[in-house]
Parts: sequence; structure tokens; C-alpha cells
Amino acid sequence: MHPTTRVLILCTHNSARSVLAEAMLNHWARALGKPVQAFSAGSAPSGRVNPHALQALARAGVSTEGVHSKGWEAFAQADAPVMRVVITVCDSAAAETCPCWPGSPVKVHWGYPDPSKAAEADKPQAFELTRQAIGYRMLQLLQLPLDTLSDAQLQSALARIGAA
Repeated sequence: MHPTTRVLILCTHNSARSVLAEAMLNHWARALGKPVQAFSAGSAPSGRVNPHALQALARAGVSTEGVHSKGWEAFAQADAPVMRVVITVCDSAAAETCPCWPGSPVKVHWGYPDPSKAAEADKPQAFELTRQAIGYRMLQLLQLPLDTLSDAQLQSALARIGAA
């Protein structure tokens, strides 16, 4: 039995992209039987998940149980679960000074355009395309031999996934 790899996904408001990423990574990890657990948080959480994000996940058959908008400070506490990886998914969160995370996780930026900025009529498609793009990268992450990669190897592999 391999130890669980914990992944924290960050964006500013923790209402769309990071929530999509958390739900997709947990969905694929369960489906593939991988010992990976995703969490999401925001630097300035909105306190609500964008309904279009929830709808995109529901249409894809992805569970949203337990998904909610929250701040990242909870994950910087000494008693927080130790993360192996921290992924920022919006440019503003990537530019911010993040807290010091317990365990010194590998950090990478995988930017996505904000689907909530689409015109109202285009939002369902914008959120679906973002969900698909994020889901594809999460599948790539799950194909990595997470329990055997060094932090430097993992950093390099995650950067390659983000650059593709």
C-alpha cells in the first residue's frame, strides 16, 4: 500500500478553476484506484462555489460532495495535512506570496483562463472546456510514479505537463 499523495490546488477565489481541479483529481484518482487526495483553497475565497462549476461537474458525473470555497491559511497550519504538491491555477494566485506549507511541497503553476469571465450565454461551454482541460492534466498527473519520483523529478514532470 502506497502512502496517499496530497495535492493542494490554489486560485484567488476558490470558486471555479481550483474547485474543478480538486473535483476532477479526486474523481480520476478514485476511478483509477490511485492513492491521491486533492484539496483546493483560495487566497481571497469568495465563500461560494460558482454554480457553473458545479453544473459542469454534475453533467460529467463528477461528485461535488464536500466541495466548498475556503481560504488557504488552513493548509499552512502546523497540524494541516502535509501536501506533496501545490498547484496554482490562476495567474493572480501564482503571483502572490504563498504561505510556507508544511513539508515543503513541490510547487507548479498550471494557468487556465477564468471561465467566469465569459459572456453569460457562453459560460456553460467555458466551464465545460475548462473542466475538460483540467481533467486531462489531472489524468497526466495520475500517470506519474508519484511514490518513486524525487521532488526534483516530480517538479520537472509537472512542469512538462503544464507546458504541453
